[in-house]
Amino acid sequence: MFKYLSKRVVVIAVISVLSGCATFGLTDLFQGYNSQMKPVKAAVRQGNFVAAQNLLGERDQSNNTYVLSLLERGRLQFLAADFPASQKTFAQAYVQVEEQRNKAKIQISKGIEKLGAVVSNDNATSYEVPYYEQSMLHSYQALNYLFQYDLSGALVEIRRANLVQETALKVYKNEIYKAQSELNNSGMSTDSLQGGYPSMDSAIGKVKNGFQNAFTFYLSGILYEASGELNDAYIDYKRAIEIYPENNYLQQDVLRLATKLAMQDDLVSFEQRFGKYQTRDSKGQGQVVVLVERDMVNSKQDVGLNLPVGRSNYGLKFFSFSLPVYDGTLPLHNKLTFNSAGDTYQSHEIVRIQSLAAKDLKDQLPSLLTRQVVRVVAKEQMRQKLSREAGDVGNILASIYNIASEKADTRSWSTLPDQVDIVRMSVPVGKQILQVQVNGQQKNIEVNIQPNRITLINLSVIGSYTSYQTINL
Repeated sequence: MFKYLSKRVVVIAVISVLSGCATFGLTDLFQGYNSQMKPVKAAVRQGNFVAAQNLLGERDQSNNTYVLSLLERGRLQFLAADFPASQKTFAQAYVQVEEQRNKAKIQISKGIEKLGAVVSNDNATSYEVPYYEQSMLHSYQALNYLFQYDLSGALVEIRRANLVQETALKVYKNEIYKAQSELNNSGMSTDSLQGGYPSMDSAIGKVKNGFQNAFTFYLSGILYEASGELNDAYIDYKRAIEIYPENNYLQQDVLRLATKLAMQDDLVSFEQRFGKYQTRDSKGQGQVVVLVERDMVNSKQDVGLNLPVGRSNYGLKFFSFSLPVYDGTLPLHNKLTFNSAGDTYQSHEIVRIQSLAAKDLKDQLPSLLTRQVVRVVAKEQMRQKLSREAGDVGNILASIYNIASEKADTRSWSTLPDQVDIVRMSVPVGKQILQVQVNGQQKNIEVNIQPNRITLINLSVIGSYTSYQTINL
């Protein structure tokens, strides 16, 4: 009897150690991040950012989701127009991202984290901020500086955002190839997902990769133009137009600067694609650029699959997998209509962040599957060992733990906008009121237009919440 009780105590102790071996809480282990964020996002849609921050809670720096919590908090502070606090929080997040990058460069071992992930799930590893989230971090940090009247600080951040995309473009193909090779060596392929794993193709749409962000390039062009660096502005407008060639405002920007800078070869090419530049009399006019944030990205969901693992000469065995997925459908956002001095303008999409997120996840599937193969095999070996050493009790407890801990990693920056639109218009100098139709209601935006200057407006439309900030650049 004593021997039997000892074995049972040992089994319980082992499982307790396994569940606490990583630097994350039991909530993270047994409850998905998407579930934890539901009340936060509900508060955001009501414009209650104090409640949203309280619901977000505090995470210790040792927590594996610490950097993500900083991104969420910085975004909530930005929406609340607390730009100094948001700037400080995003600066802390940037430090964490740089530490991750430096660790990757010198190949510091993640053995402890990997052990935790093998015996639990991917939530036991530190959250690695994907490239598209990094570029948005710097874009919002640039806006934080702008709304505190620091154009030079904003330009530093926008250069960092562009560098993120340049770096991602260089390493993208190698990372995909390496992940696919590791998956093939594990005795599995993404073909195993056919028919069971929901398709994200509709959500991905036309995006070529999960990091090239026309919004960041466009914001960069605006800031360079405001600072008089027209060549740099032109370069980034061109980068943006290659991602979103159908955006009419981008078309006019590249035509305008190609004409002004006498880029004759480019001008011929652009005129063939987009037509002649529609010149307007700028006397007594100022430029207004509106950045329109639409709602929030969908959170990742958890999908369970029963998939074969093994090589043909060893035979196949089916295991239960839990993988993250994005809803395959994209919400439709109507174009917003702006009225100014008798002219009407409609907003045009400049980035669909939901599509970037879905494409990034699809590209990560080989790596996710590889870790899953290692994990389910290791858990099965642990179950067999405990079954041999502790009989039915060990088998039952290990099985319960394996099922309960098999949770997909649904972490992502969940308070980012689903989509960003832009509007660019010429407006008479002086105090003006722009009228915009939002959710069936007319909203008035007060601006003070200065001659030959750009007035930047950031308009947030999230659920029932609508707000804006303006600044003359």
